[in-house]
Amino acid sequence: MKLLKRLLILVLLVIGVVIYLNYPKLTIISGYASKNMASGVFVAQRSAASLAQNDNNVPLIELADAEVDTEHQWASASVYGLMNRKAIFREGLGTVLVNDDYDESMTIPIPFRNQPMDTIPYPYGQANPKDSIFDDVDMGQLDKAVAMAFGNPEIQKTRTLLILYKGHLLKEKYVDGFTKDTPILGWSMTKSVLATCYGILEHQGKLEMDWPAPITEWEKDDRKNITLNHLLRMQSGLEWDEDYSKISDVTRMLFLESDMTQSQRTKKSIAKPTEIWNYSSGTTNLLSGILRQQFRSHQQYLDFPYAAFIDKIGMYSMILEADIAGNFVGSSYSWASTRDWARFGQLYLDRGNWNGEQIFSPEWVDYITEPTLHSDGTYGAHFWLNANGKYPDVPKDLYSCNGYQGQYVFVIPSKNLVVVRTGLAEDPDFDVNSFLSEVVKSVP
Repeated sequence: MKLLKRLLILVLLVIGVVIYLNYPKLTIISGYASKNMASGVFVAQRSAASLAQNDNNVPLIELADAEVDTEHQWASASVYGLMNRKAIFREGLGTVLVNDDYDESMTIPIPFRNQPMDTIPYPYGQANPKDSIFDDVDMGQLDKAVAMAFGNPEIQKTRTLLILYKGHLLKEKYVDGFTKDTPILGWSMTKSVLATCYGILEHQGKLEMDWPAPITEWEKDDRKNITLNHLLRMQSGLEWDEDYSKISDVTRMLFLESDMTQSQRTKKSIAKPTEIWNYSSGTTNLLSGILRQQFRSHQQYLDFPYAAFIDKIGMYSMILEADIAGNFVGSSYSWASTRDWARFGQLYLDRGNWNGEQIFSPEWVDYITEPTLHSDGTYGAHFWLNANGKYPDVPKDLYSCNGYQGQYVFVIPSKNLVVVRTGLAEDPDFDVNSFLSEVVKSVP
């Protein structure tokens, strides 16, 4: 009996120490858990049990207990009853963490979606993909690459994989609980989606990348020299802390702010534009706010990405989630099926041309793949690059959308390949270089 009491006291002490050391983070922990749970259930249509066992079963987040109200479409979470946070689902806008600023009576428009069906085979249409046989593809080698991606599920944690070659589906594979229709959270792959809106507006002649950022409060100081190009390349020189392990600029923005477009906007300059490269999710959400300024109404802003390219290329599963103020969270929150993420990659492989329509100019691809100064050849304009040979056994013309926990859309123009991989682990647990090197060996 005494031993049990001592063990109980010890357990309570351990819990107390954990709470004490992490108390400032509890609102982030419960916020992450409730937001991830709500989106997983109401956007991805997955079970709460699966999300708790897998997606939220990571260090610190595992401390939170989440519950789901399917009738009212919300999820909440707390850590040992502390710092309860709630995330609600809004049709067409995904889920959002609520705070004291949230007004249930506030009405936000929802995007209009135009999703006609057609008889064009995937990926260019909604019909089933063709059974394609290429004499120059080594299918045995490709099978080896696929097997490698799923070879160690406890470490690699790959969930879905899809490979397109010359606009044809070669391979796709899904773990239990995921299908070709399951929406996957892209995390920072969303940055590339948001940037594409700028490429389209440039192609339409409505803006240019060297324009100064249209922010009134910057006009009286050195920030007036920051251009759209600087923002897209993460070289604005603005202060920003992208640290997810503590209360930082990025965690405050994602888990506490009502209007995420303001977080970077209010930061001071710590360097002149182009002097430093500093990866910033706040910059992307600032760009989302600037994008909103290009339209006369909130409705036009919400409709634009879908009408301009998302629905146009058949990414019908995609949802861009919005903050409380109704701004797209371009830094982090978009969902799409693996097949639809591959469509996005194919649009870029085809240099903006989709079924004969030029959605953005071919030169936009050259722009986003030009290495940014001080990024060591790893970053272009809201896309990641292999220009410095980060993946030594993969062609240097590879560029990609990358997201937290190993969400990837790889585009390899010299090999006519688009490769999508999603999961819960990234480099080095999921060895990108080894996997892709096996894929490229299968094609000429």
